[in-house]
Amino acid sequence: MKTRLSLVIIALSLAGCAALTPAKPSATAPKPLYRDPVYDGAADVSIIYDRAAKDWKMFYTNRRATLKTPDGDVSWVHGTPIGVAASKDGVNWAYQGMADIPLSCTGETLWAPEVYADKGTYHMWLTVVPGVFKDWKAGRFIVHLTSPDLKNWTCGERLELGTDRAIDASVIHKDGLYRLWFKDERKGSRLFVLESPDLTSWVRLPDPVTDTNAEGPKVFQFGGHYWLIADVWKGLMVLRSDDLKTWTPQPNRLLEQPGTQATDNDKGQHPDVVVNNGRALIYYFVHQYKAPEAATDPKYGQRTVIQVAELKIGPDGWLTVDRNAPVDARLTPPE
Repeated sequence: MKTRLSLVIIALSLAGCAALTPAKPSATAPKPLYRDPVYDGAADVSIIYDRAAKDWKMFYTNRRATLKTPDGDVSWVHGTPIGVAASKDGVNWAYQGMADIPLSCTGETLWAPEVYADKGTYHMWLTVVPGVFKDWKAGRFIVHLTSPDLKNWTCGERLELGTDRAIDASVIHKDGLYRLWFKDERKGSRLFVLESPDLTSWVRLPDPVTDTNAEGPKVFQFGGHYWLIADVWKGLMVLRSDDLKTWTPQPNRLLEQPGTQATDNDKGQHPDVVVNNGRALIYYFVHQYKAPEAATDPKYGQRTVIQVAELKIGPDGWLTVDRNAPVDARLTPPE
């Protein structure tokens, strides 16, 4: 009897200790990964590691999605600041406020930040629309800014792109040459590329990357190839290259079919990709037209959230993604 009582006491003690032991934080990304607490319109993210703060920063277009304008009036996508969120692990993100972008070289409408670290300096290429407009007809340009700490930004040059309607930069470095991809809306919304030896003086190449209209390009290296993923408004186009010059299109698009989970049940748009620990995580935004609230609020679908999934290379050598699968979203400091 005493032996049985002792076993019961030990079991209860062990249970008590287990209850006091804090649960291990989940590495699985929540759905959504991030939602802007001010305008509920986070989109066009660019994610970078902050070496001083020892965390990850997410810069994004902060669309004024809660603003209800008349049909056809797109001023809610203008007047947009750049939002900032931070995460220690890549899983849990917290709003940090608005990026301190100088007005002297930009404007009231800021889109699609591309943040890039090079030789101890942070660079940002930012799409600027100089005003707030009710339609999509205004001019737009790309400006270069630099920062020592991802907080204080200094105006650099306005890129000479040969067009007055350029948006959405993506930058990569290879063999001593920097390349910047962007969308030229005056040339059928095709993607073009600039080349530079120093991130300051750029030369535009004459031909588009491919004969497809697209926006929000993201170029990265993964699995022994270079990849370009871009938004074609019906999923994401994928191109593959070994030299950043000749591109082969993937037969199928990514994130074209809606996901099965709430907040991720529409096409994925305007991606960023972070290659970390040999894995490629794709971050994309999703409109909320299929949310329950949209049944009674016709403007609710303006809202956008950030989701994350893992890119993998299939047996045929092309990229695949399962947006419905749980994803380990942990990020560790880069080497």
